[in-house]
Amino acid sequence: MLISEILKASILIVDDQEANVMLLEQMLRKAGYAHITSTMDPHTVVPLHLAHRYDLILLDLQMPEMDGFQVMEGLKEIETAGYLPVLVITAQPAHKLRALQAGAKDFVSKPFDLVEVQTRIHNMLEVRLLYRKLDNYNKALEQTVLERTAELRESEARFKSLTELSSDWYWEQDPQGKFTKVSGPVFDMLGIDADNTDGVLSIAAAGRWNEAERVQLEDNIANRRPFLDFIYSRRNADGTLQYLQVSGEPMFDSASLFIGYRGIGMDVTERMNRDLEK
Repeated sequence: MLISEILKASILIVDDQEANVMLLEQMLRKAGYAHITSTMDPHTVVPLHLAHRYDLILLDLQMPEMDGFQVMEGLKEIETAGYLPVLVITAQPAHKLRALQAGAKDFVSKPFDLVEVQTRIHNMLEVRLLYRKLDNYNKALEQTVLERTAELRESEARFKSLTELSSDWYWEQDPQGKFTKVSGPVFDMLGIDADNTDGVLSIAAAGRWNEAERVQLEDNIANRRPFLDFIYSRRNADGTLQYLQVSGEPMFDSASLFIGYRGIGMDVTERMNRDLEK
């Protein structure tokens, strides 16, 4: 991460001793930090952070009326994701572990070692800003996924609409070759009782189909090959031949796993009979 990004971070100093506030402000400004706010009143920390969302809060633990632990409890109500950008300042060794358990990310001891304070501030800001970048990236990625999903659904709706206009029926199959979705009058065309199919009848297995054509069609599907304008026939009960023309393509999910087929079909019996008469 660039140093310039870290130096642009917003910092809040919280200490009831004016000398400590001045010392920390002077140190930070000398190091190049430009966005520094301070307060000696712990009651103002929560509303200040709510308004400005500081990248780092330097928080003294020992203050009258309201100590640093109470301040952190108030900050938790704002930082619902659980990340408190707090570096505590304490002269009590026993308070260090308690502060970390309360949600603080690091601590510095009084009296100050300015080199140590600068190092801990820099390191904590680097982590904080990386955490924020990651959070923003995840939100942007989530939004992109939502947008792409909406676009895909719209595209599929357009595809289905167009195929329905240019064919007699639209169909989808599951990985086992059973029909899961059929729109159009295909069942009526084939004389099949749709009420008894539960939506999963394999049409190619019904009726008196031309065996060679049926085997070829099933071979295409079994090997997950797309096919275009494939014509196969069946003999009706009255002895006449019925010709169907189908096109299909395999479908895969986001993990490239095969999830079935989709395609279109139409009855081309009249066209085929005309061609055969020529």
